[in-house]
Amino acid sequence: MKQRNIQPDCWKYELPGGFEAWAGKTDHDNDLLSLKTARPEEYWFHVHGLPGSHVILRCPEGEKPDNALIRQTAAIAAWHSKARNAGNVPVKYTEAKHVGKPRGAKPGSVTIKREKTVKVRPALPES
Repeated sequence: MKQRNIQPDCWKYELPGGFEAWAGKTDHDNDLLSLKTARPEEYWFHVHGLPGSHVILRCPEGEKPDNALIRQTAAIAAWHSKARNAGNVPVKYTEAKHVGKPRGAKPGSVTIKREKTVKVRPALPES
């Protein structure tokens, strides 16, 4: 029997207010993170049109992120992508419940609905 890795391998960043951003390290980790780990009301981020990590904004129970947290998480998604050295980068985001996987799609490929786009400079949070 094949051993299944249930927990995705991620980079994790602590953000203000008890929020966390988790970025997948591989296509397989991105799938686990986006489709199994993320709660429906949490937010999903990915740089638009280029390869990169799927990033989930983990929210404390009942909390909604403000605009600054959305932008900060989008900057993390841009950093963990092929656009790392670019200027302003478009990053798509949506609630995790709007992320799905087409039948037969390769690992790391998802479909999203009801997405918004924010333009940010790639960056990691100050540690």
